[in-house]
Amino acid sequence: MNRAGPLPRVLSVGELARRSGVSVSALHFWEREGLIHGWRSAGNQRRYERATLRRVAIIKVAQAVGIPLAEVKARLEAAPAGKKGWATLAEAWRADLDRRIALLTRLRDRLDGCIGCGCLSVDDCPLRNPEDRVAQEGAGARYLIG
Repeated sequence: MNRAGPLPRVLSVGELARRSGVSVSALHFWEREGLIHGWRSAGNQRRYERATLRRVAIIKVAQAVGIPLAEVKARLEAAPAGKKGWATLAEAWRADLDRRIALLTRLRDRLDGCIGCGCLSVDDCPLRNPEDRVAQEGAGARYLIG
């Protein structure tokens, strides 16, 4: 059921769950972990600022793309409060996200070929890595990570 009118400034845990698409148990977990913050009303019910919806959205997306919750927490804690904080968070996180996107793109584009790990290079890639020369550079995906 949709509410008519503006979203209230303060949300119950149920309303936060409904609006964000996150289970109440996940919200409780994220609060225990310090990712979101709420308080108890006089009736001992959990309450959250409306701005918590944005934090929850960031947490959900970051988690979906594999960013550890500890990193999300550190980034959220480093951002100043208020609207300026979101701009600061975005600016500070942009370079790392661009690096991750570039790495994921390289992985996607090279996944079916040689990424310099040594597993395919000797038998399947004699032109790119004859006699497994890349192994001298160290272990791991040398072409992919660089």
